[in-house]
Amino acid sequence: MGSSSRAPRESVKSGQQAPGGVLTRRERPSFEVHLDVFNGPFDLLLGLISKHKLDITEIALASVTDEFIAHIRAMQAADPNWDVDVASEFLLVAATLLDIKASRLLPTPEVEDEEDFALIEARDLLFARLLQYRAYQEMSEWIAERMGAEGRAEPRRPGVDPLVSGLVPELVLGISAERFAAVAAGAMTPKAAPVVATEHLHQPSVSVAEQAAIVAERVRDGGEVSFDDLVVDAESTLVVVARFLSLLELFRSASVDFVQDAALGVLRVRWTGEAEDACADGVVLSSFDEFEEECA
Repeated sequence: MGSSSRAPRESVKSGQQAPGGVLTRRERPSFEVHLDVFNGPFDLLLGLISKHKLDITEIALASVTDEFIAHIRAMQAADPNWDVDVASEFLLVAATLLDIKASRLLPTPEVEDEEDFALIEARDLLFARLLQYRAYQEMSEWIAERMGAEGRAEPRRPGVDPLVSGLVPELVLGISAERFAAVAAGAMTPKAAPVVATEHLHQPSVSVAEQAAIVAERVRDGGEVSFDDLVVDAESTLVVVARFLSLLELFRSASVDFVQDAALGVLRVRWTGEAEDACADGVVLSSFDEFEEECA
């Protein structure tokens, strides 16, 4: 794709400075482009286009692509571990050139409003993207060089400056040496082994019949008593439960009755059985023996 008037053929070797200040220094073998209007590295072609030294419409991108494919095949044949970044950079630059060329070949629309004007200015954004690509490329090379140079440097490790060491305050202890010794002795003294109580695993059995005899005797002698009076000397919870069960059994056998003067008032127990000893006639105790046999 050419025109009647061609630009003079540009030929710059890798490592030289192109017109407009575009550097093309490369440590690895660069891809050379051979066209009617240009002969030199591919990066230099990009720089000349971005600086308006070459007309993008006079460059046949198909020829550039064919030469690059041949260049890649030659690199693969020479070294199987060739740098893939070369192909990645070519794809980026070629896509940018294709966008620029398409925008140049398309007819320029008339500017009617600000939105149409913004679309036309998109071409300038493509050039800005080219400049950014060049800046990132050169900066990455500069950073790599600096990292390689600084990696061989050994940092200086000086001691503490005497002026600074003299400003350190003196350590003042808040406790005496005897207190430190007591704390150390307490920390080093072995702790006593924990004791696990087993008394609750083997509770002594409580006879309901025996507790019934005690309840019957206290109710008969006291006239009217409360339940607190009946369990005032209970040694354990089991004794309280046994005396409560015995009180219910005495009520069932009509030996006691309950008196309550007011609602939610204190419930008092009154003896209603025979006057003689309840344990002597065996009436009450026999019923408790049957109850204990059923529970057993």
